[in-house]
Amino acid sequence: MEREPDHVNPAMDRSFLTANIAEVVEKMTTNEKIQLLAGDGWWHTFAYPHLNIPSVKVTDGPAGARGGSAYNMTPALSFPNATCVGATFDKDLAYQMGETLAAEAKARGSVCLLAPTINIQRSPLGGRAFESYAEDPTLSGVIAGHYVKGLQEKGVSAAIKHFVCNDQEHDRMGQDSIVAPRALREVYLRPFQIAHKLAQPWGYMTSYAKLNGTHCAEHDWLLNTLLRGEWKHEGIVMSDWTGTYSVSEAINAGLDIEFPGPAKWRAKDLVNHMLTAHKVDIRQIDELATHILTWVQKLAQQNEDVVYGEKKGEQTRWDAKKEDSALVRRIITEGMVLLKNEGDILPVEKGKVAVIGPNAKAKVFTGGGSARLNPSWSTTPWQGLEQEKPDGIDLSYAVGTLTAKYAPLLDENFTASDGSVGFDAYHYAVTADGKQADKYVASDVLTRSEMRFNNFQRSGLTEDWYTEIKATFTSPITGEYEFALTCTGKFWLWFEDKLVMDMSDYKVKGQAFYGNGSEETKVKVKVEQGKKYQFRVLHDTRSPPVKSGSSTLTYNGMRIGAEPAYEPEQAMEEAVALAKTSDIAIIVCGLNQDWESEGDDRPNLDLPMRSNELIDRVAAVNPNTIVILQGGSALAMPWLSKVKGVVQAWYGGCETGTGIADIVYGKVNPSGRLPVTFPAREEDVPSYLAYKSADTITRYEEGIWVGYKHYNARKLVPLFPFGFGLSYTSFEYSDLAITSVSPAKGTSADEWELKAKVKVTNTGKIAGSHSVHFYTQPPPELAMGLKHPERALQAFGKVHNLKPGQSEVVEVSLDKYAISHWDERASVWRAEPGQWGLTVGYDASKTYGSEKFEVGKGLTWSGI
Repeated sequence: MEREPDHVNPAMDRSFLTANIAEVVEKMTTNEKIQLLAGDGWWHTFAYPHLNIPSVKVTDGPAGARGGSAYNMTPALSFPNATCVGATFDKDLAYQMGETLAAEAKARGSVCLLAPTINIQRSPLGGRAFESYAEDPTLSGVIAGHYVKGLQEKGVSAAIKHFVCNDQEHDRMGQDSIVAPRALREVYLRPFQIAHKLAQPWGYMTSYAKLNGTHCAEHDWLLNTLLRGEWKHEGIVMSDWTGTYSVSEAINAGLDIEFPGPAKWRAKDLVNHMLTAHKVDIRQIDELATHILTWVQKLAQQNEDVVYGEKKGEQTRWDAKKEDSALVRRIITEGMVLLKNEGDILPVEKGKVAVIGPNAKAKVFTGGGSARLNPSWSTTPWQGLEQEKPDGIDLSYAVGTLTAKYAPLLDENFTASDGSVGFDAYHYAVTADGKQADKYVASDVLTRSEMRFNNFQRSGLTEDWYTEIKATFTSPITGEYEFALTCTGKFWLWFEDKLVMDMSDYKVKGQAFYGNGSEETKVKVKVEQGKKYQFRVLHDTRSPPVKSGSSTLTYNGMRIGAEPAYEPEQAMEEAVALAKTSDIAIIVCGLNQDWESEGDDRPNLDLPMRSNELIDRVAAVNPNTIVILQGGSALAMPWLSKVKGVVQAWYGGCETGTGIADIVYGKVNPSGRLPVTFPAREEDVPSYLAYKSADTITRYEEGIWVGYKHYNARKLVPLFPFGFGLSYTSFEYSDLAITSVSPAKGTSADEWELKAKVKVTNTGKIAGSHSVHFYTQPPPELAMGLKHPERALQAFGKVHNLKPGQSEVVEVSLDKYAISHWDERASVWRAEPGQWGLTVGYDASKTYGSEKFEVGKGLTWSGI
């Protein structure tokens, strides 16, 4: 149930800021300690005014601080998605993103951001792959570490997630990830370990699933032995939302706090029962309470004005838009990857240009699930291309095909009773006889027609209630308009006071709202351009007796969409005809939050629905076809040989359109390089045969051979390798050198360090930026007899705006992580002795140079 946005601690004195936490815990009753171990609602910890303990607020998520309400989201800054950030190979940008997100979180009244997500992209089909940085643990860990540094140095806690192996959405609550120790350490734990070494995150969030037989939220080895023991974590460990599954097991394993509240597993009677039965010791309760209060105190000390309520409610940082815009735009342009540029078709400088595709005019700025937010502003690709176009370019548009699962949300053609863009929402109680009350108890003017009531509350509402939506619709066309609804309860739609949709007795649930919403239902009505119509929807939260999804997230929700009725073949033919009469055709297509979202994995690598056909048909009539792809991971491109240009644009946040325009028109020279491999076939994906849960188990049979390490080992040629990325200029490497290895013979793992450098020269005609990737190569004869990847990314750096003919030296430092593997027999990290190589990757399959260095025997270590 939704908290009021000004939930603060204003009357409390601030003695807690300097209190001795052990003494505070001693003053608390057992029931107060138990209460502290779960959230107070969806986003808060409990406050104890008589002890002057304040409440603190957390918020989602990795690419933007959404705020507390999922029903009426505060406008927030939307950054590019994590894969785009990974593609920049730029630690400084990750740090600046963290700094800015700290300010965003504080503006929402929050002092903890539920981020970053650093699970490995084990498969590009993962529904949350777009939330993760890369398939490589070093890249993921280093980028995450700098993101966390930026966030926490501004006083906001990270809750780094999901610990660990949250790599698929299929059967995500119950599936058991069976992972061998070496793969677990070297691939899946490694990014967390690197980030922990670099930044010591103040918070961890456990994943939903099991790891080797035990849910991560109750995994004693994972949370106590590894995280608090080996890695010396001193912050808190929280569950994912509804990701707690036990009382004593989770408490004893060290899961500090159950989210969301009210407590399901940590209700006072349950935990007291466990104390009486000696399944839980009061000393363990004290320890978890100490972790939470120490964390709360640290956050309160660094954010007094936020925690103690001097800034009431949630705010949008409109005054920072100029600086925010510049950073978002820089990240998207440095993250976009130029995959093909035959005949230098890009940048586009003049001519008649047809802009085609379903994503061109759609607001596709991020993926779905926990990453959803309401952007402070946004630009579509069409808007960006139109606003930023240079003289000599004439743009025209055709949709070509539709590819979204759901109709687009209500747009500027819908207005509320006060004349503003949006609609009115009225909420009614249910009367004793089960009917809608005559008078509403609350109303709102909203702008986003996807409403989730998971933390919703209004004074006077009953447990079940009615929500009525009213708007004036001004038709932009003459013809037919289509309205589409999916809701968790019963619902009805009136158009001009005529009931045109009655969904009070449907039989099947769909995928929306984690499997709890109806299938999308559509209706067409005839309209005239410029004419105003009255539009009304009524939602009863009480669902028909239909079996819902298996998710424990079973809140109420509504989604209302609308668009001109669409005739598929006519739209395709119009796009082809436009392309045929144009000098250049730019097709903007890909995925969106319907296809990449928490709760569902992608069905395959293909572009949705008729997208591939659209590209084929346009390319057949226009030899100068460019494809701009949106999406968070790898996509299939069966039409690749038929087009001249391909740009992987990811999800660009608020500056999606302007960022794309910057690359297309050459205002920015692309420098992004792939943080994931794009396979030539889905069957080449390392986890292809063992990706989804089978009889509740997911076996990580590929072991350490994840991503490019798999392709290199098996001599598979991918569509595009990890690290690939073109530029409008060219770069050459020279003078690769190892400048020092200390200690020379490698006698101490903790002290071991290698420094290296390489010169980068811009050999082209325009300025450009370029990231440099350093890979280690293991000895050809291995003392342990283990197989190692022939090369592994261990460091990277970046040069910026290198002018034609200009050179710059990139220097890096490698530590014990770069030469170590996990020894399963001895349960330690061990360096393989012998002669190693260091090389620079044009990409993961092609390298420049190889400098040798020696690693001595006996290098073992543990911890971080």
